[in-house]
Amino acid sequence: MKFRPCIDIHNGKVKQIVGGSLTDSGDRARENFVSEKDAAYFAHLYKDKGLRGGHIILLNAAESEYYQKTKSQALEALSAAPGWFQAGGGITPFNAEDFLKAGASHVIVTSYVFKDGRLYYDRLKELLGAVGKEHLVLDLSCRRKGEEYYIVTDRWQNYTEVKLNGETLAKLSESCDEFLIHAVDVEGKAGGIEERLAGLLGRECRIPATYAGGVHDFDDLKKLKELGRGKIDVTIGSALDLFGGSMKLEEILAFCG
Repeated sequence: MKFRPCIDIHNGKVKQIVGGSLTDSGDRARENFVSEKDAAYFAHLYKDKGLRGGHIILLNAAESEYYQKTKSQALEALSAAPGWFQAGGGITPFNAEDFLKAGASHVIVTSYVFKDGRLYYDRLKELLGAVGKEHLVLDLSCRRKGEEYYIVTDRWQNYTEVKLNGETLAKLSESCDEFLIHAVDVEGKAGGIEERLAGLLGRECRIPATYAGGVHDFDDLKKLKELGRGKIDVTIGSALDLFGGSMKLEEILAFCG
């Protein structure tokens, strides 16, 4: 299990938010932490620690008045550490090159492929043609509905009809290099991981995958390491000391090894 850093950008600032609170209307979100540092600062910091494979996420819609500020922050962070980070948030075949040219190792995609509640394989094929499987991460962030997990889109605001299960993971692993999976119901709450989801990923993931959501302390990390069978990586947001939390980065790195 490796630690994957995150740099989430909303309204032009590096933030930690409660994932389920994000809305496009008014560009609102419930904030846990707003940094005075810019995204490039965190990119340099993580690079200096030797932490590859983190993700930089743009949390504003392309139509937002803040989108260009958010995108500018993301591009500056990518340029500060070329090849070290993945970039996601509103990625399409038409803008992916902007992020790859700026230094992204991969682009992270949900909503272009999962549209109107469905999975469009023609759009996935279009993305693969534009960036290549080796540069594509599929974001399969999900929320529970009844006893099942369903993939959610549009900055986690809308459910799709696609269940996150072994069949879905196996099928999509043929078309991307990695998965990024936020447990949206617990994202930003630092109140414990989605143990059932972590177990599913540990059993079924055939390619590298990163879990995000709810990590509160080292007991959560131990559970994730066990349930994920040591092969599911982790990102930590609001609980991290850099973002006002109590978990020290150096201790996390020592734990993850």
